Amino acid sequence: MAKDTLEVIDRVGWTGKRGLHVAGVSMGGMIAQELVIVSCLNNWNGVAKQFAGLINPRKDSISFSDIDVRKAGQHSDIQLAEVKARMFSQPWLDEPDADGGFPTNGDRFAAQEVNKRRDVEGFTKKGFILQAIAAGWHHKSPAQLKELADKVGRNRIQVLHGTIDNMITPPHAEVLVRELGGEEQGIRKYIFEGRGHVLMLEERKEFGRLIAALIEKTEAMKD
Repeated sequence: MAKDTLEVIDRVGWTGKRGLHVAGVSMGGMIAQELVIVSCLNNWNGVAKQFAGLINPRKDSISFSDIDVRKAGQHSDIQLAEVKARMFSQPWLDEPDADGGFPTNGDRFAAQEVNKRRDVEGFTKKGFILQAIAAGWHHKSPAQLKELADKVGRNRIQVLHGTIDNMITPPHAEVLVRELGGEEQGIRKYIFEGRGHVLMLEERKEFGRLIAALIEKTEAMKD
């Protein structure tokens, strides 16, 4: 997926020096890491990772016991309840629908999930399992993360995470920040108390503000 993205970047001409901003969420955060590692380009201006699946020296990151691909065959009501618990904080799920039209945020998410699963060609058990494998086995060594930080610049990187993320747990963010060089070397870390895996929904305004602020900051740093 990182290589596919690089091909698109090349085709549309986003190859100018310090001309590319990258924001990745969940597995997208993992892909954001890969984009920098596999690329020979020098056009990274800012990288924001939310829940980038990281790896500590004990390799106790996401496991198949956490993802449990067997759940792909469970009844949809059970699946939806478990997905909600892994991805969102309960207070946010219980809040009135931010966009209107549904009683709560949780109801909107459930409706979106049901609609997605009606697409039997696009949402398949095979695809679910392959995504679980891609996320569960993703690994970056400390040396690779140092290389990433060296290429991008530590003061151009920020990491965001929720304290009750049950999909990719908070210690991953701490490991990621540390192996990238730490806050003392310029990495920005934002931890959202009482929030889950999907910050761009639970903290829509603040998430957008932080991304916009990073872009503004790094645009001003262009050399």
